[in-house]
Amino acid sequence: MKEIVVCGEGLVDLVPAGDDPLSPLVPALGGGPFNVAITLGRLGSAVSLISRLSDDPYGEALTRALRAAGVNLSLLQRGSESTTLALTSIAADGSAQYSFYLENTADRLVVDPGELPRTVGALAFGTLSMVIEPGASVYEALLHRSHAEGRLTLLDPNIRAGVIDDPDAYRTRFTSWLPSLDIVKVSDDDAEWLALGGGAGGPEQWIEAGVGAVLMTRGGSGLSVLTERFSVEVPAPAVTVVDTIGAGDTICGALLHWLDTHRLLEPAKVRQMSQSDWSEGLTFAAKAAAVTVSRPGADPPWAGEL
Repeated sequence: MKEIVVCGEGLVDLVPAGDDPLSPLVPALGGGPFNVAITLGRLGSAVSLISRLSDDPYGEALTRALRAAGVNLSLLQRGSESTTLALTSIAADGSAQYSFYLENTADRLVVDPGELPRTVGALAFGTLSMVIEPGASVYEALLHRSHAEGRLTLLDPNIRAGVIDDPDAYRTRFTSWLPSLDIVKVSDDDAEWLALGGGAGGPEQWIEAGVGAVLMTRGGSGLSVLTERFSVEVPAPAVTVVDTIGAGDTICGALLHWLDTHRLLEPAKVRQMSQSDWSEGLTFAAKAAAVTVSRPGADPPWAGEL
């Protein structure tokens, strides 16, 4: 198995304990990249996290959870800055909305990790870490460098419009990443936001720009993937949804795990995958996400649960 490096923030979600917006807030560990790393570790992949976590009690809790899931912490940076907080509200259909507290928090001050170990075969990026400076430029440089070195790259932009001050500039920046990406994972809402005003185009344009595969999540309607040669759709398993926190992150982690266990964790091999390969990989990812949405918070499955 190759090592997979996840790049980006860990934070704490503050989730109301009840339906009343003034219900007590319950802290839960989260952040898109953090959840992807936890998913990979729980499923048994060799995984590391590049991030900067606070030395505060929340940062310590995030670190303990990573270690418990089997995530290698040798690339993790620590600092005295505070942990990012996300005030979370859950709608009647289980969907989540977020308000972020980001000023002077730890991950935005991440520094370039330098040369990565030869064992690293893939890197995953996403969410706030690709927006908030100066860290966003550090992750962006790492993305381009890693792709040039022949490592598989995956991006889940996981759009949080409330923290993007200049949407048009972000869409332009997103298009600049496309030639360095092998897999782009978006929700249908992400794709719609990115396409507003024609700014970043859509999946077909992303494939033309060099992306190997565009994976789209459609909630209860399942998953689909578009490649240069074909498209594939798989249904979502029937499940009672508690909330959707971490569902997309679980899909990213589960797909990367599946690719690794099937010896497909290489840019050229992803581009050569058959419709059958993609159907099997997406079905595995959908099954993993179904476990996550069946319980509260971002709580991805362990290998034994699948």
